[in-house]
Amino acid sequence: MYKSKIPQLVFIFFILFVITCNKLPAQNTVIERSGDIILIALPVTTLASTFLIDDTKGSWQFVKSLVLTEALTYGLKLSVNKPRPDASNNHSFPSGHTSTTFQSASFLHMRYGFKYSIPAYALAGFTAFSRIDAKKHDSWDILVGAIIGIGSSYLFTTEYQKQHMELSFNSKDDNYSLGFIYKF
Repeated sequence: MYKSKIPQLVFIFFILFVITCNKLPAQNTVIERSGDIILIALPVTTLASTFLIDDTKGSWQFVKSLVLTEALTYGLKLSVNKPRPDASNNHSFPSGHTSTTFQSASFLHMRYGFKYSIPAYALAGFTAFSRIDAKKHDSWDILVGAIIGIGSSYLFTTEYQKQHMELSFNSKDDNYSLGFIYKF
């Protein structure tokens, strides 16, 4: 029942994203700022969705996956010291925007199914494009960022299974009872 609210939340985010883009000044700035907005909004929306459907196990899996993604990403950024294409600093490899957004999208995919992750993958892909367009990363930075994000989700995320049935058995003083409960 609550799983159907996940695409609605992503759609609402997308509408807010489009409205925000219309308020920004120049097109290339719009793309870069949009990627920055998605970097924050997609993980927040994903985590909020787990709370909305009361999926505490999923919330914990998401947090563990996100922590691993950020640790690997920033550990590599600090140790590799690859210069950005715009020469602004030496933290190009891998793309943190890409790893974070692809972690959120792949979490939705692994936990709730592919159909729920399609909008999130589209937003993650757009974010990766925005980083190349802003000359902050090259294709290798983006590729490795996506691999880190997707890989961390695969390590921690299991499929969501709402328990609908419960079977119980009880025995006491040569009396036996069998119970069956089905939750709609």
